[in-house]
Amino acid sequence: MRGLATGLLLAASILAAAPAAADTAALTKAIDADWKAHLASLYDHFHRNPELSFVEVNTAARMAKELRAVPGVQVTEKVGGTGVVGVLKNGPGPVVLLRADMDGLPVEEKSGLANASRVRQKDRTGVEQPVMHACGHDTHITGLVATARQLAALKDQWSGTVVFVVQPAEEIVGGAKKMMAEGLYDRFGKPDYALGWHVAAGVPTGTVNLAEGVTYSAADTVDIIVPGIGAHGASPHLGKDPVFIASEIVQGLQGMIGRDIAPLKPAVITVGAFHAGSKHNIISDKAELSVTVRADDVETRNALIEGIKRISVNTGRKWGLPEDKLPVVHVRVEEGTIPNVNDAELTRRLRATFARDFGEKILWDMPREGMGAEDFPYLVGPGVKGVYYNVGGTPQAAIDAAKAGGPPVAGHHSPLFKVDGEAAVKTGAATMTTAVLDLLAKPKG
Repeated sequence: MRGLATGLLLAASILAAAPAAADTAALTKAIDADWKAHLASLYDHFHRNPELSFVEVNTAARMAKELRAVPGVQVTEKVGGTGVVGVLKNGPGPVVLLRADMDGLPVEEKSGLANASRVRQKDRTGVEQPVMHACGHDTHITGLVATARQLAALKDQWSGTVVFVVQPAEEIVGGAKKMMAEGLYDRFGKPDYALGWHVAAGVPTGTVNLAEGVTYSAADTVDIIVPGIGAHGASPHLGKDPVFIASEIVQGLQGMIGRDIAPLKPAVITVGAFHAGSKHNIISDKAELSVTVRADDVETRNALIEGIKRISVNTGRKWGLPEDKLPVVHVRVEEGTIPNVNDAELTRRLRATFARDFGEKILWDMPREGMGAEDFPYLVGPGVKGVYYNVGGTPQAAIDAAKAGGPPVAGHHSPLFKVDGEAAVKTGAATMTTAVLDLLAKPKG
């Protein structure tokens, strides 16, 4: 009997410590009401007024204002440039970092939406550009405000600290590194968990894609300068044609993917821009290649960079460029990022939590279809468990219509990009709030 009693007491203590299921109906109702009262106009404002990387001055100011309006949130501005950090303390317990990126892209919006951006802005180098939220970061920051407002209203259900990070410059993968370099952990507390989400065109609204392991690739931005020796187009033998040499470099880079990299190692090299020459009959003295490089592990990433250098330089040698005029490969270190690897244990925990609270239908499992990159992993330091997931942004009817031969679903970074902002904000806020309530739940009793 003593053993049975002990077992019953142990079982009771375990149940008391287990987090309770969130009141999903009440949470959904609260977010719906907040959308109508406040969030819809906030999202509309952000969509109409996007700003470029590291010059998100007005967006940052509005986010600081919104977080300050949440009871108990202490706000600090200008962290990592234009970054904003809000801290909500609610007794002892773990620290959870929630991240939302806020920058737009130098794209002219052609979505046809009533609130389409008409903004033009000087970027951080002083060049005026059209600006658009062509990647949905407006849903991320609106969703972060929604989450903060819900957590403040539900403080009786959790204990610990939540750090709200409004991050600049994700599109040039520089903001997270800069915030960390300026002491994010030291100033606001090292988190036990780091969470973030990204709206996903092509994923049905009302669902989330939450997977273990690598979910975003490492990325590097590479410039290749190919010197030449100028000559008349009718006398190419008197010069060294950089267009021809650079073209062979492009071919060589693609050959490296097929012959240098192991077949089961994901890798991409894309030459996004090729600039050279000024007139039909002039052999230029320079060509420039703009390259993006993707890999899922550090070893492959290093092999790609070294291969690009080797092929570029030796192609120049092959065609007789002098040793002092060989191609130069410049890797923009400030615009590189590491792979995002979701913590397996935390991923399984959150999948179970979402399925429990919202039903299995919320989990939308699909294979990766590309090698997109993120700088979120820089916020996930040693000893921190991180998960970054996707939130559906396209109604199922639009996806079905596209499959039936109708209008295609525009992808991210397209001038035609558009998502259902309301659905994305609501799903993102509901799942993120639920995740925090699970991770910081007070023991029963």
